Amino acid sequence: MTENLPDTEDISRETIIMFLNSKGDDRINLFRHAAEVKKKHVGNKVWLRGLIELSNVCAKDCFYCGIRKSNTKVKRYNIRDSEVLEAARFACENNYGSVVLQSGELQHDKFTRRIEKLVKQIKGLSEDKLGITLSCGEQSEDTYKRWYDAGAHRYLLRIETSARELYEKIHPSDQIHIFDNRIVCLERLKKCGYQTGTGVMIGLPFQNVTHLADDLIFMKNLDIDMCGMGPYIEHSDTPLYRYKNQLLPIHERFDLSIKMVAVLRIMMPYINIASTTALQAIEKTGREKAIQAGANILMPNITPGKYRDSYSLYENKPCTGENAGDCLHCLDIRMKLAGADIAYGEWGDSLHYGKRSKAAQADLQQKI
Repeated sequence: MTENLPDTEDISRETIIMFLNSKGDDRINLFRHAAEVKKKHVGNKVWLRGLIELSNVCAKDCFYCGIRKSNTKVKRYNIRDSEVLEAARFACENNYGSVVLQSGELQHDKFTRRIEKLVKQIKGLSEDKLGITLSCGEQSEDTYKRWYDAGAHRYLLRIETSARELYEKIHPSDQIHIFDNRIVCLERLKKCGYQTGTGVMIGLPFQNVTHLADDLIFMKNLDIDMCGMGPYIEHSDTPLYRYKNQLLPIHERFDLSIKMVAVLRIMMPYINIASTTALQAIEKTGREKAIQAGANILMPNITPGKYRDSYSLYENKPCTGENAGDCLHCLDIRMKLAGADIAYGEWGDSLHYGKRSKAAQADLQQKI
């Protein structure tokens, strides 16, 4: 099925659906081809992003999320700035190359100033050795620009689904959960100069394989630089939990997620694709399987251990009892078994972003 598939041309919607439905030898061939595309275009390196979960305080009330505003059962926290900087220092001393600052979505000046200050401090303490990715939700263009100017250069804002009708089913109908706002924010990020990432949940209630094919086409059309996507894992303290008996079996969601990684790698050979932690929540070697199928980014959790259980976007989150040092040693072994090498001390910026930026500059020169 995949032997003669060009790796740099558009793939039709029908072909994407066929890939996502593949079984047996066709499924194996899909993964093999995606691995070849990855090796050819981005190599077998895996880049680390040390994940620091700043806070689980969130203004949003998304129906799928364990830290949604209305969940009174979750223990709320804000990591002290000194703890954030200590985690960043650990990442620098252990040659992670980059960190990710992630939090619940908040939109106020105190939060904006805090992120801006932390970004500057991390750049200072690492002597600019650490790349910085942010994942702090929807913000104004001015806020995105302030954070970019402070030193952040990558931003992940997951769309969760590119289908408007499905988006509206998994979010409240109000002024802070608007599909079009999410799209606008993704465009703002690109305008500000970020390496821009998005992603989707796979196996949501009401979702079908056509939705997922359209998600991949959406990401290609948006011309993203990086992607973080993974299986939907239900949380008992959320409204969507009532549909748990209508979901695909958990290992089918896992398999679809690996296929999504593989197809996106073929469609967008030069982007960065994360092997997400949710995969490991389902299968112990889940992250390795995603790496073998086309992913090239790992985000080991370096949040102080006492907070990890409280950042519960979904249930059965893995590695909450490990310390950051144990996790790094484990990953090194796991990646070698997966046939990949961790690129210590490298930012691992998106090659797609570099190509996109050069193309934009060339286009501008022609217009001048």
